[in-house]
Amino acid sequence: MELSKRQSEIIEIVKDKGPISSKRIADQLGLSRATIRSDLSILTMLKILEAKPNVGYYLIQENYKIKEIEKLYNKDVSQIMTKPIHVNEQTSIYDTIIKMFLEDVGSIVVINDQEKISGVISRKDLLKMSIGQNNLKKTPVSLAMTRRPKIVSITPESSFIDAAKKIRLHKIDFLPVIDQNDQVVGRVSKTTIIKTFVDYVD
Repeated sequence: MELSKRQSEIIEIVKDKGPISSKRIADQLGLSRATIRSDLSILTMLKILEAKPNVGYYLIQENYKIKEIEKLYNKDVSQIMTKPIHVNEQTSIYDTIIKMFLEDVGSIVVINDQEKISGVISRKDLLKMSIGQNNLKKTPVSLAMTRRPKIVSITPESSFIDAAKKIRLHKIDFLPVIDQNDQVVGRVSKTTIIKTFVDYVD
């Protein structure tokens, strides 16, 4: 069951100020007790809140965490993705290595002149090209990248859990986030998944 905006606000009030009476909760929201009575009933029924006579409402932390995790699983990729990191197809291997080092990432998206994704380049790809290669400043990254048909990506509308499953299933470090115009609008990495999960339930 998806909680309403007001129910979520009630949870936050009880979390911060509980135990708290229904009157004080209503006052915090600028509403009457009658208006929030059904919300409190639902939250109590779901065992997110508990109420004691002459004490007030308090949060059942364990069940609250479970509900928060359920909400996180359905969070859109657009809400968790980080900025896209990319280079043009004509960028040299040398400059790509520098960019990867400065951005502190393990893989970078390669785009064409129309700013659409054409490939992905990883540290391993760059290392292979560097061994025995004397013209890194003249060799374009397009010669070393994994090309478009083999790239695993995700859309901004996909869910957090879909992104996590794809990264695990394909054993990759990150997913480029691609919009309907085939343009890169973000990235979701293993680090993104872990950080989002920890921040959300902490």
